[in-house]
Amino acid sequence: GKLGRYPPWPGKIVNPPKDLKKPRGKKCFFVKFFGTEDHAWIKVEQLKPYHPHKEEMIKINKGKRFQQAVDAVEEFLRKTKGKDQASSHNSSEEKHRRNSSEERGKQSAGEEKRKASLSEGKLKKGTGEGKKRVSSVSSERGSKSPLKRTQDQSPRKRGRPPKDEKDLTIPESSTVKRVMTGTVAGFKWPPSVSEPVKDSDPHFHHFLLSQTEKPAVCYQAITKKLKVCEEETGSTSIQAADSTAVNGSITPTDKKIGFLGLGLMGSGIVSNLLKMGHTVTVWNRTAEKCDLFIQEGARLGRTPAEVVSTCDITFACVSDPKAAKDLVLGPSGVLQGIRPGKCYVDMSTVDADTVTELAQVIVSRGGRFLEAPVSGNQQLSNDGMLVILAAGDRGLYEDCSSCFQAMGKTSFFLGEVGNAAKMMLIVNMVQGSFMATIAEGLTLAQVTGQSQQTLLDILNQGQLASIFLDQKCQNILQGNFKPDFYLKYIQKDLRLAIALGDSVNHPTPMAAAANEVYKRAKALDQSDNDMSAVYRAYIH
Repeated sequence: GKLGRYPPWPGKIVNPPKDLKKPRGKKCFFVKFFGTEDHAWIKVEQLKPYHPHKEEMIKINKGKRFQQAVDAVEEFLRKTKGKDQASSHNSSEEKHRRNSSEERGKQSAGEEKRKASLSEGKLKKGTGEGKKRVSSVSSERGSKSPLKRTQDQSPRKRGRPPKDEKDLTIPESSTVKRVMTGTVAGFKWPPSVSEPVKDSDPHFHHFLLSQTEKPAVCYQAITKKLKVCEEETGSTSIQAADSTAVNGSITPTDKKIGFLGLGLMGSGIVSNLLKMGHTVTVWNRTAEKCDLFIQEGARLGRTPAEVVSTCDITFACVSDPKAAKDLVLGPSGVLQGIRPGKCYVDMSTVDADTVTELAQVIVSRGGRFLEAPVSGNQQLSNDGMLVILAAGDRGLYEDCSSCFQAMGKTSFFLGEVGNAAKMMLIVNMVQGSFMATIAEGLTLAQVTGQSQQTLLDILNQGQLASIFLDQKCQNILQGNFKPDFYLKYIQKDLRLAIALGDSVNHPTPMAAAANEVYKRAKALDQSDNDMSAVYRAYIH
């Protein structure tokens, strides 16, 4: 299952921070993972004892980080054993033990600090982004045996936290001290089947964005209701949807949802909408892609017009401006199904002119329009961890709240139509340029006789460390270019971002250079591979 891709990882039960509520439902414990300083709530059934499975796990996991985690467990167990034995010693022996244990503690603290630095830059407090591989562990408090999980699940891809762990706040140092008093160590195995995130997903954040020229944009996580925040300047800042109690369940809207376009992104989105209990009607240009979702409980729409006319809110996620226009304006298109009160949400990444034109024709028929392009890739779409950038009809944005919680971890409301398109193109411009730079560095390392793996290890220890960097380098090192984000689409986004710069006479020389490299990769037949296949444009 998609949550079963992490290898088992050692950890121990600790006391959670006072302000962190325990998830409802199945019994779980708050766990500190050895060697990473990450923390998470883990369900009891995901745990196995440490000692009986230790050798088996060491054979499976050869990674340096895993070995460091095991070393940290052993050090912890040695300390615990030492404390137990010390109780029978006389006072002079105890004094001697304390001195030596203080020395060990200093060493251990240095080791812990070094290990914590491994995850710095990969962990982002309060968000699931940039998390280093979060593998974890837990067990009943007080049972002395360490834990672990069964081996039938496939190893999880690196760098992606399980859904329940997104946006987990890392405790303060006082909590970490308290953590050291925990008695249980073990391995945590993630579940093989993803479980629905429950309502009022505490990890889903909506943000309030200032629409002024103020240098500091006002970001504010909102709980429950949406409000409008008046800033000192008197201008209105707009924020996003609602966030709810820890691991509560999402209450799906009773509105009928339509979805057009079942590509890499659309497929994961529809799957998560269905899992959270939404009523969804699907349509795709090639109808066979709908079959899987019909089996999962979706209804089949014969044309975009039919989907729009039978649903309250219809989402679309297609490839580019031409596809987005054809979908709305073409034969049996969206526009033919629009009547007063019908809602249309376009999640495609397109230019501001295209989305403004579509908004105008929808609204002219009495419809309501929201643009909501998403930042992410196929894996994040499958995991319900997309970042949603929305603009347009504010009321419609609020009506989409349960849908956005099902498909994403965060949503931003950016004001008038066109703003989300511009912001999305800028985000993807940065990402595409960075990807080309990574490929350039790896190939330069190779031709100058340097180890590409060592280059990745060095980058992962520095301030550039991120899930994106690690995964894309791994793709290149393994020669695995299975698409997570199509190369042809990142090139399209670079092209549109450069055009955006043109429209305001703003120079975009980095994006322009990167765009040329992607065009070469396309000429080398890499269009339908992952964006990391831009690497192949650099191979002589």
